[in-house]
Amino acid sequence: MTGRFALAATRIFDGDAWHEDAALVVADGIVEAIVPRSSLPADVSVAEDKSAILAPGFVDLQVNGGGGVMLNDHPDVASIKTICAAHAPFGTTALLPTLITDTPDITAAAVAAGKAAAKANIPGFLGLHLEGPHLSLARKGAHDPKLIRPMTEKDQSALIAARDGLPVLLTTFAPEAVTADQVGKLVQAGIVVSLGHSDAGFATARAYADAGASVVTHLFNAMSQIGNREPGLAGAAIDTGRLSAGLIADGIHVDPATIGIALRAKSGPSHIFLVTDAMATIGTDMTSFTLNGRTIYRKDRSLRLADGTLAGADLDMISAVRFMHEVIGLELAEALRMASTYPAEAVGQSHRIGRLAKGQAANIVALSQKLAVEATWIDGNKVFAKT
Repeated sequence: MTGRFALAATRIFDGDAWHEDAALVVADGIVEAIVPRSSLPADVSVAEDKSAILAPGFVDLQVNGGGGVMLNDHPDVASIKTICAAHAPFGTTALLPTLITDTPDITAAAVAAGKAAAKANIPGFLGLHLEGPHLSLARKGAHDPKLIRPMTEKDQSALIAARDGLPVLLTTFAPEAVTADQVGKLVQAGIVVSLGHSDAGFATARAYADAGASVVTHLFNAMSQIGNREPGLAGAAIDTGRLSAGLIADGIHVDPATIGIALRAKSGPSHIFLVTDAMATIGTDMTSFTLNGRTIYRKDRSLRLADGTLAGADLDMISAVRFMHEVIGLELAEALRMASTYPAEAVGQSHRIGRLAKGQAANIVALSQKLAVEATWIDGNKVFAKT
């Protein structure tokens, strides 16, 4: 919807505070103001007036697939569009399609598709997340070990070239496969570096944070754990204030008690934020699919290889929010921040998404009292409405 309109709701969460019985004014895809419903200007039409809650649209920095599509299998604009559309019904308004460890040719195709998607203004497309191939074999998870390798100078140059034309480029590396000097050069080029799939110790992880790494990928999964004498990468993520960390909040990847401990212990100013690590299954009734030629099975709310290894997650963002609120016991405002404000901050996009503040993109999710998604808007355009 173009022009100027308002969305009214019982409660509006702007990313910082709640507004009761209020209206969100949108002008040409941008948030103009949040005002009391009684103070809404007479010349502004109310487009929606039945939502219990309006909140910032969710930001997902790790989305491998959706709508029956995996980016690895089809690294093209059509797939990116399908993936973005598949996550909109779950409140996600900005996401990073994620390429799991693959060949240089597939990686190049994904980068070209990402640049084309950005140029085409695909709704919901925020950029790309390249997860691998520069990882630790010891912590490979579901990544194909035959494709994992150290970063070369050619790889570094290709990544720097990939950054141009993408709103965000997030990369996951292990210190075992990438040098601190390489990390520094990539960060200087505007690439967001995340540490993950690594057996690195606490001191090494801290050194890479000093070099410019600012994120840790799926906290506690595929990384060295907290021990009594060696805190590992997990400990560094929690204890280092300049490191943000993604969390798969499905109760399968990380135990609820461990999540609670991490949240209470996390040093700021950076935060733990929610990711889905979603695969092709989201928005479908698929029971299996393939990745790098291997079958992944969907059963009991999880996705696994035949040997039982977790392979991504059967998770959407509103389910992660509900889990954090209802199971972990977070206040709803904080659960919503973990799905919107904090991930936007982690990739340097908080100036335009992650809040409902004047001048921000009108990326909005409407929720029922039971935290079901009723509608989603991207740049002021309704992209999903519950029927």
